[in-house]
Amino acid sequence: MMTRQFITLIILMLCGLTARGQQVLSFENPTRDFGTIREADGPVSHTFTGVNRSDKPLVILDVVTSCGCTVPRFSKQPILPGGKTEITVTYDPANRPGIFNKDLTVYSSERKKIATLTVQGSVTPRPKSLEELYPIDAGGGLRLTTTLNAFAYLYPGHPVQGAIGYVNDSRRTIRLELRPTAASGLLRTEAPTTIAPGERGSINVSYLIPAEQPRYGTVRDAQEIFVDGRSNGTALVTHGIGVDPRPAPDAAAPRSEYSVQILKFGPVKHSASIRKLPVMLSNTGNAELIVRAVEGKGEVATTFAPGLRIAPGETFRGEVLFDPRTQEYGVMSEHLVVITNDPVRPMRRIRVTAIIEE
Repeated sequence: MMTRQFITLIILMLCGLTARGQQVLSFENPTRDFGTIREADGPVSHTFTGVNRSDKPLVILDVVTSCGCTVPRFSKQPILPGGKTEITVTYDPANRPGIFNKDLTVYSSERKKIATLTVQGSVTPRPKSLEELYPIDAGGGLRLTTTLNAFAYLYPGHPVQGAIGYVNDSRRTIRLELRPTAASGLLRTEAPTTIAPGERGSINVSYLIPAEQPRYGTVRDAQEIFVDGRSNGTALVTHGIGVDPRPAPDAAAPRSEYSVQILKFGPVKHSASIRKLPVMLSNTGNAELIVRAVEGKGEVATTFAPGLRIAPGETFRGEVLFDPRTQEYGVMSEHLVVITNDPVRPMRRIRVTAIIEE
């Protein structure tokens, strides 16, 4: 009896292996290695030929790629049993230097995965033009890699640094001047006053919040660029978010939990009175939670305020207030930014929307 059961089990296992090993749509070589290709030569293509190994007609519903750089072309005509079909795959190496390995998943009209194709290779990058390397025209022959240095969190006593590349694309020496239009008092900038023809370098910016003088919330600086005393309006912007120092790994810490991330007031008459919606802020940590800063554009008001303290396990019921009489008709969208001493997620955004009607 045991022997018969064992033989039956082996037969069932072999049948399962055979079923799994036989693909519905079979490709003799499902992988195409393009080898080394040059970015300058443009896209490359390969046609895969598949055979319907099932006993019924097969329709390809879709071929899903893992990257927009890989584009398949295929027919949705039924493939008879034993019939063949072609899938042409084109890979675009533009701005994608180095090794690539892209999978394409083939799905049948029954929404089942029936095959996987792969294209791979290596791209030799083409030489970049000066305009590509330095896309920002700051005027007077000065070109920049970017105009933005966006730092994440700024911790007291911990400096952060960034760099903006430049090149003088003119045939003369130019004079560079950076004039502040918004100043935090914390930014340090290192930039040349003159730049020779063809010279390349970097404008270095850094922030350091003093450990004994913490700064909470948005820290932002803007500097308008003047070349030989003239400006085309280009400005360098640097910003970050000032937060509390990181606590020790084993130290007690607060944890902020908000009841909502989006507040929708919906349609509101322009003549209506002030509207209110609640927002719950809970402290699920094991240390006191402190609100450090609350920021917004001024479209709405809130009862959350700097200095608000919430004990571990407690919840504060805040409100967001909206006066439609001060708004223009149409859609209103605002982001409230709340900074706390939560070491994991110090900054949280609450989006507030409304539709102002007559």
